[in-house]
Amino acid sequence: MVENSCHSLNLVVPMHTSYDLIIIGGGPGGYVAAIRAAQLGMRVAVVEQEALGGVCLNWGCIPTKALLKSAQVFEYIKHAASYGIQVQDATPNFTSMIQRSRGVANTMSKGIQTLFKKHKIDTIYGVGKLGTRTTVIVKDHTGNNTTYQAKNIILATGSRSKSLPNLPIDRQHIIGYREALSLPKQPKSMVIVGAGAIGVEFAYFYNAIGTSVTLVEYMPRILPLEDEDISKQLLKSLTQTDISVHTSTEVIGVIRDGGQCQVQINSQTGMQTLPCDVVLSAVGVVSNLENIGLEEVGVSVEKGKVVVDDFYRTNVPGIYAIGDIVRGPALAHVASAEGILCVEKIAGLEPESLDYHNIPACTYCQPEVASVGYTEQAAKEAGYSIKVGKFPFTASGKAHAAGDSTGFVKVIFDAKYGEWLGAHMIGHNVTEMIAEVVAARKLETTGHEIIKSVHPHPTMSEAVMEAVAAAYQEAIHI
Repeated sequence: MVENSCHSLNLVVPMHTSYDLIIIGGGPGGYVAAIRAAQLGMRVAVVEQEALGGVCLNWGCIPTKALLKSAQVFEYIKHAASYGIQVQDATPNFTSMIQRSRGVANTMSKGIQTLFKKHKIDTIYGVGKLGTRTTVIVKDHTGNNTTYQAKNIILATGSRSKSLPNLPIDRQHIIGYREALSLPKQPKSMVIVGAGAIGVEFAYFYNAIGTSVTLVEYMPRILPLEDEDISKQLLKSLTQTDISVHTSTEVIGVIRDGGQCQVQINSQTGMQTLPCDVVLSAVGVVSNLENIGLEEVGVSVEKGKVVVDDFYRTNVPGIYAIGDIVRGPALAHVASAEGILCVEKIAGLEPESLDYHNIPACTYCQPEVASVGYTEQAAKEAGYSIKVGKFPFTASGKAHAAGDSTGFVKVIFDAKYGEWLGAHMIGHNVTEMIAEVVAARKLETTGHEIIKSVHPHPTMSEAVMEAVAAAYQEAIHI
């Protein structure tokens, strides 16, 4: 467990009470902004109520990937014979997996402490809120309030699991992602409500280590924000591993029945009850806007988000907001990019505003999913005449050598001007491949330039070149 006590975090009492910049929230938006601001010569402090790195590092991105790696290793062992290796009696140790995950998170959080020390950034542990346009009030673990002065203030308070009225999180029987990362014992059965990235990743992990998993999604398909071809392939892959999937399905409520939960659902086939040990609510997140002084200072909020301009300035001079509390996708890398742009603007530089249509999205189940830009349907709805290319990993030598040829790379181009509109991947390790497309789109690279860029063989990344070639009827290996 990540300790909440300031003393357990090796708290260094801040040397100052006045700063060029105070950031409320030490997550991937806040801590990155702090380091960039320090590089630009600012005196910086970060207010954090728990541990540096925020939800992403401590209870989200990093520990989930540690668990997913444990599940992947276990699956490798189970299928070791297909690689010519004999292994007997391998069993998952759930407690050890959780401990490893927590250890990875703790190590990374301590790494941020080291970076803060290197850049002379003060950490103020406690709960922060706006006092005035130029002050931040911090309540420490003893309940004492201290007021700090700041020329500029960035709000980076992040988000938490959304709790629906018919699915109230009690942290024991109905849990959120945080509890799913630290359960005291492995449940025999689990119903996961919500088949976005969080729900799908936990479905893969728990199913891989032997929990019976049922995935329930209100929308007509899983990963509803992804390209439809991706959703179809992932559904096929998940059901092949005996994960039960219900789409176009509403959760009516959960009834406690002795030691079990009875999840009442309504689908096109009618009402049904799903028994399970634990219900995981993965229906999204909600911004942390409460009790941070927005109303007192007069910061504008619309539809649960702080209103900002292209450089994250609120309507109140000197107060900025980034990350999950502003518009845009609630992703760690988005918050980090926003934080850097924000402080560069504060420092008087002229950064380019963020292109939210060139933000990669990744889902780390097996097979992995990665995408950027328009889906095929969205491109058509936007009025584009398109060229589509697809390269299956069944034609990839590296995929076969790795023992997993599931999935494909799909690319979409504007037929008139050649603009690379989008890319969608599903398969082994594709989250490491999507950056090529992001960089190419940023540089306005054409499809023919990708085709003529020699890709190493054998690699998974060859599939990107081959998919682009397919869009222009030049594919060699399909």
